[in-house]
Amino acid sequence: MTPGAVRFLAAGCGAGYSPWAPGTAGTLAAVPLAWLWTHLPVAGHLALLLVAVPAAAWLCGVAARQSAQKDPGWIVLDEMVGFWVAVALVPPSLFAYGVAVVLFRVFDILKPPPAGWIDRRIGGGWGIVLDDVAAGLMARVVLELLL
Repeated sequence: MTPGAVRFLAAGCGAGYSPWAPGTAGTLAAVPLAWLWTHLPVAGHLALLLVAVPAAAWLCGVAARQSAQKDPGWIVLDEMVGFWVAVALVPPSLFAYGVAVVLFRVFDILKPPPAGWIDRRIGGGWGIVLDDVAAGLMARVVLELLL
């Protein structure tokens, strides 16, 4: 894969280049795909997540190495994957997805345990992605309680 393609995908197909809140832009860019995934059978939805996490870890790791930064702000594929985790198998509605965006962003920014521990201790692409997966799981738990 070319360096440009890696950057494009890691940047959430360009969302990460937003001049304002690129992480939020990346999260919002994940919403349409999450909505589309709801039309898949449960096994297909879960299979996509199981492929998306390691693929994102690889892409984010390569992109970070190319930029010579630990976790550049323009890399937002991790936010996309974290949001997909937060809404996995949630019946789609504007309310559920709106609440999920807010919850995910709060957990991603504040990084309560275990997200903060992962962010500090795990390097490379896996570290970039897994703290967002943890934030997504926390958002999912709260979302489930609210729904």
